[in-house]
Amino acid sequence: MKNRDQGFECMPPPGVKALRGRRLVCQSGAFAVELGLVAILFFTLLFSIMEVSRALYMWNALQEVTRRAARAASVTDFSDAEAMAKLQRNAIFRTSSGTLALGAPVTEKHVRIDYLSIQSVSNNQMKKVQIASAAMPACPARNLVTCTAKTGDEACIRLVRARICEPDGDECTPVPYKSLFPLIKLPMNLPKAETIVQAESLGYVPGMALCK
Repeated sequence: MKNRDQGFECMPPPGVKALRGRRLVCQSGAFAVELGLVAILFFTLLFSIMEVSRALYMWNALQEVTRRAARAASVTDFSDAEAMAKLQRNAIFRTSSGTLALGAPVTEKHVRIDYLSIQSVSNNQMKKVQIASAAMPACPARNLVTCTAKTGDEACIRLVRARICEPDGDECTPVPYKSLFPLIKLPMNLPKAETIVQAESLGYVPGMALCK
């Protein structure tokens, strides 16, 4: 039955009596609009919570990645490229190349391993100095000889450091955060998550040949 104001008058549901003097009016269009607005707010809040939770996961996961990488590097032959590549893959919990689980864009190439010497400065203070690639010992046996001959030698590896950096460049450039949901942008970088441990065997075994 037509309604002069709204266009159509709705019949009350079975078992429901309309109030005296009042008519039920269809409002299906208004309901759809209200549902759409509530859905937008709900899903925006839901995705935001999920994105923040993932960011917190990334912060903790990357710290664990560097811990695993530094610990493994302290007992791995730094002159063995294959062993070092395997170490980096294992650090991000993988056996093959790829990204960290729920951690894009971080791959094994973002795991940077540095070797540090300990140098004496003024007032009997000690500082950690990164050994340049050109000054690195050729093999673990050579490092042992170098450290034994002179404790403070600039090429003597005393510490191993693992960080999360962009693969290219000499500097450790932070990795930009990549959102899980394209519509939600978090303008920030991932932490470098640095871990430093004492160098142990560095892959040296008794009887290893002394390289040049």
